[in-house]
Amino acid sequence: MASPLPSASLPLCAMLAFASPALAQDLLPKAPPQSAPIMIYNATVHPVSGPPIADGFVMFSDGNINGVGTFGPQIDIDKNRQNGWTMIDATGKHIYPGLIAAYSQIGLTEFAAVRATLDTTEVGGVTPEVRAGVAVNPDSTLIPVARSNGILLAGVFPTSGALCPGRASIMRLDGWTTESMAADMEAGLTINWPNIRPFNAPWMNRSREEQRAETDTALAAVEKLFTDARAYRDARNADATLPTDLRLEAMKPLFAPAAPASEGAAPAGNGHAQKPVFILANDYDQIHSAVAFADRHKLRIVIVGGMDAHLAADLLKARDIPVIITGTHRFPKRADGDYDEPFSLPAKLHNAGGGVRFAISSGEEAANERNLPYAVGTAVAHGLDRDQAVRSMTLSAAEVLGVSDRFGSLEPGKSATLFITDGDILEITTAVERAWIDGRELNLANKQTELEKKYREKYRQLESPPSTPAPKP
Repeated sequence: MASPLPSASLPLCAMLAFASPALAQDLLPKAPPQSAPIMIYNATVHPVSGPPIADGFVMFSDGNINGVGTFGPQIDIDKNRQNGWTMIDATGKHIYPGLIAAYSQIGLTEFAAVRATLDTTEVGGVTPEVRAGVAVNPDSTLIPVARSNGILLAGVFPTSGALCPGRASIMRLDGWTTESMAADMEAGLTINWPNIRPFNAPWMNRSREEQRAETDTALAAVEKLFTDARAYRDARNADATLPTDLRLEAMKPLFAPAAPASEGAAPAGNGHAQKPVFILANDYDQIHSAVAFADRHKLRIVIVGGMDAHLAADLLKARDIPVIITGTHRFPKRADGDYDEPFSLPAKLHNAGGGVRFAISSGEEAANERNLPYAVGTAVAHGLDRDQAVRSMTLSAAEVLGVSDRFGSLEPGKSATLFITDGDILEITTAVERAWIDGRELNLANKQTELEKKYREKYRQLESPPSTPAPKP
């Protein structure tokens, strides 16, 4: 047994323990509000909601887009400058709406090896009252890294092996507090759908009968949860004096409103007054089971994962159920699957029976969320239309997450959340040069850019060592 520390060392150890997480803090100040109207012109504009504009402009003020169109002599640059506009000549550049990480844990995790920096999991198997957004760390060093590659919003999901780990939140990737970052703190409930079919694997230590019993227990728990939640909502609507159950209260927005929207039920986003249930399901059997469950309870659902979604494309298309594809840089689902199965899944969904709606997430850990455009680029290399690819991480992602009324495309009236690049965002050699969230210009520096400067200077000095003075005679 190690000898105990001297008492004089204990305060120092305590200080070091508390100081270590602080070393992972982002030290950059947050972006201030937009102070003057801005016009970016002479760029290739990608509105996403329409075709690209070869010689276009985007203008925005007070955090909102005022106009998008073709740049021409009708726009007087000097006069706009005199009127207080900031004019940005982006000749040869591209303008995109902010990319959206549709499924991520960014802000909830920092170092996988340091438990104190992980806040992805709540205690308990059924916790619908939990909101992921309140646990996001605004000072995470991983957020500026993702932001520097155009990822300006993220769907942040709780994650665990629990049946119902909590509710997802849609977060802006800049802000002093979680409240200022939140685009929608309560985007919908997350359910980890049980395996429907028993399977064999070297690590599986339960028989097929035991697996079936576990599946039946989990399905019964999900059924009871939603049956109780609907009964609670109806009872509370009939008698508001009944005691409040925080878990079931959090589930009320998942059901269609009892009264039509015209009678006072405010739309939650995208014109819907009903929040979605995000169901994590990959197998064909899981997807069919989840859709049948949604039909019984009249729920709006989104399939997250969906590795077998192309096999259930007709069903998903008929029910207008979207899919969040969790990455393309992975192995095929089955040992005898085609090598390019993950790469071609987006194209298969897009081409299936008029198209299944989908968004693509990076499938990476939070530290590598910046790789989202490259996961989408791989899908383009395997058959996905390029415009549809950009849509899958902008407007389609915003539609799936319920924030397309404000984000996801460059249109008048929407948030000025956008960025400028020196090339095609799907190319790995492209650099993001400037970016704005709600009209607030971001500082794109981050820990990685600072390390780049450091080690470039190191090798510059090593390659050019100082001359040694000649010895004196």
